[in-house]
Amino acid sequence: MATVTYDQATRVYPGSEKPAVDKLDIEIEDGEFLVLVGPSGCGKSTSLRMLAGLEDVNGGSIRIGDRDVTHLPPKDRDIAMVFQNYALYPHMTVADNMGFALKIAGVPKPEIRQKVEDAAKILDLTEYLGRKPKALSGGQRQRVAMGRAIVREPQVFLMDEPLSNLDAKLRVQTRTQIAGLQRRLGITTVYVTHDQVEAMTMGDRVAVLKDGLLQQVDTPRRMYDRPANLFVAGFIGSPAMNLVEVPIADGGVKFGNSVVPVEREALATAADKGDTTVTVGVRPEHFGLANGDGTAVSKDEPAGIAVTVNVVEELGADGYIYGSAKVGGREHDIVVRVPGREVPEKGSVVHVVPRGGETHVFSTSTGERLSD
Repeated sequence: MATVTYDQATRVYPGSEKPAVDKLDIEIEDGEFLVLVGPSGCGKSTSLRMLAGLEDVNGGSIRIGDRDVTHLPPKDRDIAMVFQNYALYPHMTVADNMGFALKIAGVPKPEIRQKVEDAAKILDLTEYLGRKPKALSGGQRQRVAMGRAIVREPQVFLMDEPLSNLDAKLRVQTRTQIAGLQRRLGITTVYVTHDQVEAMTMGDRVAVLKDGLLQQVDTPRRMYDRPANLFVAGFIGSPAMNLVEVPIADGGVKFGNSVVPVEREALATAADKGDTTVTVGVRPEHFGLANGDGTAVSKDEPAGIAVTVNVVEELGADGYIYGSAKVGGREHDIVVRVPGREVPEKGSVVHVVPRGGETHVFSTSTGERLSD
């Protein structure tokens, strides 16, 4: 087992001036499950391949435990990688696929057989050991690829979008199996995905990348509750956080026909930057339906903002309304979670206000978080 350290690790592809990964700094604990997440082209797979030795490191260093592996070939790094396309040998049986790396390393046959059988038992593959990959389902092939990594007993597992070829139901089931398996084995794991729900449900910590730059690395709960900037706020969470630019008012921010109180320090910081507006983030579940109560600026109009309901999504226990609202003279898409028994009709207008203490305040000019 080992820690993994990216120390200012940088990768610049030939012919490009802009780094694909720019001074990446992450310390991964021994036995930790870290998920790298971000949109396509953000540098997450490149970061993983740098750790695997499949991409050159043009600046900084990468360490596994106390060893500097920055320029070591992949075979000397004591890592095992699970690829998106499984990369199984079609002419070999499941058992031969799982034991192939050990055979190449010169491990005795009885020891290979024992390790393959042990891994197959963990992964429920015992009855498939004599089959070829073409006789297996996508989920079973993925487990074979996992088994091939497990028998190596590496210091670090690397997984590059291993579930993206599976259907939705199997993906949910398999991600639970992978997370449970990793905790049982206690092997340090770096996992790449573009699916933020996958990241939030699997990782001990999540690292969000954008354009090769690390935006935030934190536990899923803290990242959800305290996103570091507008990008993380809009990326983490499903449905995404509502982000609305609103003017600063006396005692808070003017949210439609209401003044919503926010932290004075946040407003002071915005004022120091010369901003007259801030961007307020509200999760869909943190809106309340208003009915002309005392929080309204004008007693003639209901509190908050008027949202025209465009789409209604009923999920049983609760529902989501997807609507549009005019705030600060601009049209915004708004998503609100509502109780399952109180879902408004499509085409109706509802008034919503953020619940007290549940808003996130960001600088409109820099995108950085202002609220505590």
